[in-house]
This record gives sequence, C-alpha cells and structure tokens, in this order.
Amino acid sequence: MPHYIKRGEIPPKRHTQFRKPNGELYSEQLFSTEGFSTEYTNLYHTYPPTLIVKCDDPVDVSPRVAEEKMLKHRSFEGFRIKPEKDYLKSRKPVLVNDDCHIVLAAPEESMQDYFYKNADADEMIFVHEGSGVMHSCYGELKFVPGDYVMVPRGTIYQLHFNDAQNRLFIVESFTPIRYPKKYLTRFGQLMEHAPYCERDVRVPENLQARDEKGDFVIHTKKKGMLYGIHYGTHPFDVVGWDGCCYPYVMSIHDFEPITGRIHQPPPVHQHFETDAFVVCSFVPRLYDYHPLGIPVPYNHSNIDSDEVLYYVEGQFMSRKHVTRGMISLHPAGIPHGPHPGTVEKSLGKTGTEELAVMVDTFRPLKITCEALEIENPDYVMSWAE
Repeated sequence: MPHYIKRGEIPPKRHTQFRKPNGELYSEQLFSTEGFSTEYTNLYHTYPPTLIVKCDDPVDVSPRVAEEKMLKHRSFEGFRIKPEKDYLKSRKPVLVNDDCHIVLAAPEESMQDYFYKNADADEMIFVHEGSGVMHSCYGELKFVPGDYVMVPRGTIYQLHFNDAQNRLFIVESFTPIRYPKKYLTRFGQLMEHAPYCERDVRVPENLQARDEKGDFVIHTKKKGMLYGIHYGTHPFDVVGWDGCCYPYVMSIHDFEPITGRIHQPPPVHQHFETDAFVVCSFVPRLYDYHPLGIPVPYNHSNIDSDEVLYYVEGQFMSRKHVTRGMISLHPAGIPHGPHPGTVEKSLGKTGTEELAVMVDTFRPLKITCEALEIENPDYVMSWAE
C-alpha cells in the first residue's frame, strides 16, 4: 500500500521522545511486512505492545488436504459451507498450496471477547454477504457487500457484523498482496489507465485509543497453529500513527472494466497481484463491439496456472448451472472454455451483469476435505451436455 496517511497524534520526528500528558513516554512500534526494506508504519502505543501475561496451548488449524494431485475440472457449492457462530471456527480452507489458502466463511457472530492476528499471511476478505466494521489499532473500516477488506499480515483486528447473515471469500497470501506493477508509476501513483484510482481506496478512520488494562487474548495463527496469547493491555491503545502499511477497503463495484472491439484476455480484469498468484474482478460491462465479435471467452489452455473463479452475482455468459457462491477450479494442464450452446447464445448480446472474483495461482492447488463435502461431482462432464 504505497500511499502515505497519518492519524491521531504523532511526534514531529520519528524515533524521538514522545510523551504523554503525565510525562511518561509513549511506546513506538515500527510495523512492516518485509522487514525494513518496504512500506512501513510507525505506531505510538499508550503501553508497550509486548506485555504478555499468559499463553494458551496452541491448537492445530492446518488445512486437511484430501487430494494433492489431480487433473480434472472441479466445482464446489460455496454456500453449502455451514454457518458457524464463531468467526475463526467458521473459516474453512477449500483450496490450498504453499503460496495461499482459499477460505470460505459464514460467521454468525461478531468477535467480542478476543482479537485475531494472522502472523503468516496477508488476508484479502471479500464480503459476499453481510456488513459491519473492522476494528484495529489503525481505526475503523466499514465494509458492505462487494468490498475487498485488505489486511496486512501481523495486523490485530476484530470484525463486528451487523447481523448473522454473512458470507466471506478469503484468500490468505504468504507473499504481500499489492497493486499490479503495470498500474503504477515509478513513484507509486496509480496511472490513468488503471481500472481504479486512489479515490476508490477507503482507509481507517475514527482512531480511538483504548487505555485499558486487563486480560486481552489475541488468537495468533503461525505455521498452521493457533496460539492464544494474552496481553495485559488493550491492543488498540494507539494514539497516533503514520505511514504506508495499513488495512484498507476497495469495492469490486468501483472497478472500471476495460473493453474492446474483440474479446479481451483475462489480464484486463486484474485487481491485485502477488509473487505467486493474481486476483481479477469480473464486473458488469459492455460486450465486444466488433460486428462479428464473440462475447464469450474463447477456449484456452491453463499452461502455467490453476484458475479459480468465485461466482458472486448475475448471469454468466460462458457457464451453465451457476449458483451464487459457486467455485470452479480449472487446473493447469488441460484446456477449458464455454459450455456447449453458450457461444451461439451470446451472439448479438450487448452486455453482461456478471460479478465474480478470480484467483490464478502459479503453482497447483490442493483440495481439502471440506471442499469434497461441497463438490459438484458431475462438473467435469458438463462440456458433454
């Protein structure tokens, strides 16, 4: 996140004395996801962020892999993931590799008596259904359906939902999630041809330092284990911060589609990138306007990546029997394309209202036990209809 902002009270110079009204020093913390060599933020805590008072026994939350190697098209009914009251228990990994975990969640209750930190991975939380507020030491971020809530690894947060009807599509990335380089100037500004700009980014607001002592448990995930670490002071005790590394929100509805006379390749839909996968947003758009144009995608081979498509809303021009929350997996090594009959059906159409999130991974994905429980087993034969 390359854009500098500041909130609350900070000293004129970093790494210098900054005192409370009573004369005591605030505790400075440097927060950066890649050591000292990339974007960072300086936070000023009322108390040192190191006051551990108790540690619980760790719990193994590693994904349960059912299939490590396979070569056939698959699909999964995401809304068949059963709701769980607790946010952390609701998170069900369905597709995983060493670079990312793709997770479905249907939490019914807010995080009231604990906090959460992913010490390994950036998190991209796509809100399919539900709304609420993410609280962190940076302030508050409101979210609604269609939002990408982007959380740098190591961020301590709480999600407060407005009701019990919530559906989340989460990607945990073990390398930083960033804007695509092709959209950025050498100074970090989003360029004119990018499908979104800085005005579309929502940053934390309403910073309120919590000067509280007690027993505050932060469930911290590290290497597949969940550690309950208790601190003696509230983690949101920050009076001010500044920098370029913080959680933020972008809406899929603010992504401006790029269209052309003939069908455009998937990279025009790219929203985010990492060193190991890309994320694309498919949004309502005009179809190709060449007089002989074919609106649906052409058949294509996945040579270098596994393609995951999470269907959100609308009618999909190239697929039959699509449901909300469905996930399709088209693995590297075999071609895929439009379902039978969809090419002719698309001719003459002028636009589409489809909404979907795509994740293309550069290394093969593994299928978990939770994924097998919600699989459509006949999907691989759906091109023979």
